Amino acid sequence: MLFKFRYISLILCLCMTLSNVANAEKIKQIRVDGAQRIEPQTIVSYMGIEAGDEFSQENLNIGLKQLFGTGLFSDISLYKEQSTLVVKLIENPIINRIAFEGNKKIKDDALLSEIKLRPRVVLTRGKIQTDVDRLLSIYRLTGKFSATIEPKIIRLDQNRVNLVFEVSEGPLTKIQRINFVGNKRYDDARLQKVITSKEDRWYRFLSTSDNYDPERLGFDKELLRRYYLEHGYADFRIDSANAELTSDKSRFFLTFNVSEGERYRVNKVEIQSEVLDLKTESLYPDLEIKAGDWYNSKKVEDSVIALTSEAGNKQYAFIDIKPGIKRNRDEKTIDINFIIKESAKVFVDKININGNVRTLDRVIRREMQLVEGDPYNRSKLRESEKNIRNLDFFERVNLKPRQGNTPDTSIVDIEVAEKSTGDLSIGGGFSTSDGVLGNFRIRERNLLGKGQDLSFSTTLSGSRSQFDLSFTEPYFLGKKISAGFDLFHIDRDLQDESSYDRRQTGGALRMGYPIAKNWSHDLAYSYDNTTIENVQSDASTFILQQEGTRKTSAVSHSLKFDTRDSKLNTTEGTFVTLRNEFAGLGGEARYYNSKLTLIQYYTLYDEWILKGLLEGGYVFGWGDENVEINERFFIGGNTLRGFERSGIGPRDSATEDALGGNEYARGSFELSMPSGLPEELGIKLHTFTDFGYLTGIDDKGANIQDDRSLRLTVGGGFSWESPFGPIKLDFSAPIKKEDYDLTESFRFNFGTNF
Repeated sequence: MLFKFRYISLILCLCMTLSNVANAEKIKQIRVDGAQRIEPQTIVSYMGIEAGDEFSQENLNIGLKQLFGTGLFSDISLYKEQSTLVVKLIENPIINRIAFEGNKKIKDDALLSEIKLRPRVVLTRGKIQTDVDRLLSIYRLTGKFSATIEPKIIRLDQNRVNLVFEVSEGPLTKIQRINFVGNKRYDDARLQKVITSKEDRWYRFLSTSDNYDPERLGFDKELLRRYYLEHGYADFRIDSANAELTSDKSRFFLTFNVSEGERYRVNKVEIQSEVLDLKTESLYPDLEIKAGDWYNSKKVEDSVIALTSEAGNKQYAFIDIKPGIKRNRDEKTIDINFIIKESAKVFVDKININGNVRTLDRVIRREMQLVEGDPYNRSKLRESEKNIRNLDFFERVNLKPRQGNTPDTSIVDIEVAEKSTGDLSIGGGFSTSDGVLGNFRIRERNLLGKGQDLSFSTTLSGSRSQFDLSFTEPYFLGKKISAGFDLFHIDRDLQDESSYDRRQTGGALRMGYPIAKNWSHDLAYSYDNTTIENVQSDASTFILQQEGTRKTSAVSHSLKFDTRDSKLNTTEGTFVTLRNEFAGLGGEARYYNSKLTLIQYYTLYDEWILKGLLEGGYVFGWGDENVEINERFFIGGNTLRGFERSGIGPRDSATEDALGGNEYARGSFELSMPSGLPEELGIKLHTFTDFGYLTGIDDKGANIQDDRSLRLTVGGGFSWESPFGPIKLDFSAPIKKEDYDLTESFRFNFGTNF
């Protein structure tokens, strides 16, 4: 009985289901309400529902989802009206115009380039929020973490809108405190000098280093790592670097957690060659790091580059050099083994350059140590990237190798981002030598994108006016030869020293080229007209006799040796230059001039820098010509502190006019040291001793005072890299001098560019 009941129930359910399917209502037509810009037929095609389909909830849900997915509508509803499917919708508006209000730090064009929305594009809430987030990230990169951006929509006719981003930039988010945790060898003050982020101080009003920048934080981590690795701490690591924002979003606290580890000395350095016939004995002199040195990661890298270059010179192109580092933790020493292996025979197939808009490809290519067809070499690739960065034409340089079309080829992609290479400066200042002075300079270091350097400058002061035009082609005739010319006009008031004025007008052609590592050679030809004029009636007879114009045609050369670590802020290295000049290829002057300069820098401790200088020169006339006053040497002022400009050397006792000398030698030892004030102030102390002599002229007379005796001074002072320009103040006292010398105890120089 129960079985019969269940069977009957199943039959009834099946009949009802078949009846519902047979009677399921169909969509006879679809009506679209609210369409303005979009054709109804297009809207229907977006839904994927057609007349004849069933009125089912599943179909309606699919159609609704499809329409919202187009991003064209802000509101949609689907409902049944008898046998008609009604699609009621509101179209998203079209953007007519985009504007920014309240932005001062970043201009409209820069903000517009960062967002996705554009005029004549459909506006959606999602797109607005995406662009707001992007704009806020741009402001954070400039240090304004409290910036807020509120989008405003102004509705127009025909469903158009104006979109206005109301910007409240807020103050710059400063770094209130930088902390280091785990540092024992170097204190916080020392490490703060290593990184580029700085704590907020009143004197940094012209700097942005105290603004928090997350990208700068990443760079600071790398700077700390390099600093420790270059000072022997091979186990150094940064456990974390955190930036905490205060609740009012006005200040950041930075914390670096570091593990210094032990400091290692180099125990032994070996070179192991796995390349057939490549002998290692001749490679050891090229190593930058030696046994007994503190471990230095930079010197290890430099050694790899030097070894690669030397092996290339020996025709070993396909090599790979890897330094093996073995730590002896108990002895706190490191063994370094440079392993030279044969690398796969991979050639450079192509070099692609992207991102250079102004700079010509050839300017970048000529800095490459690799060209198409060369054996691929990682060390040369790193050196090439360094060379391109040193051009200082680009904000960003990135060299990426990738697989070529065949397994034995490689493609090098060079990505660069250009920066401004033009300089315009207007300056003013004061010095005890020239009095109040002003200068103007305009320079383009990448003229027409060819890497050429063109500059014009002028200096005007109470005792000097000077105009200079200079042009340099760094790769003359496609070779690594710099060539250029100089034009100049100088008026100099020398009434106080020697009772005359001097006017020089002329020019020079020059060229220079490297001859070996750290060695370079320059050649030049110069021609000028020099006029001695406005000679006072009571001037020395030796000056009265030389009044007038003298033409000088001269050739010169300079041999230079330079191992300085920096040409601006030198802490280590040697600079030697030998210059010889011969006048007499035309013109009226006949003389030979030779000068030798030696400068040595030592770092005694951190920022305690000792600088030693020795210099000497000699000039003599040939033929029937004597050396005249404008061709002689003058010593004093900045060249021998403690004495006035032209304060020593041959002098007319009757008029006290300085006559200059044919022979001189001078030297200086100067120790610069921290002032104890914050490094960012740029104030340094220095103490010095200067010594030298100046003697000998062709003119002879009873009134000439001339003595080869040594002059000696001691002194001290300070220098300040102020926000307004460099300032230097020296106090000095002569220890050894002659009665007719002119001394000074105070020398002040100030200049600025803006």
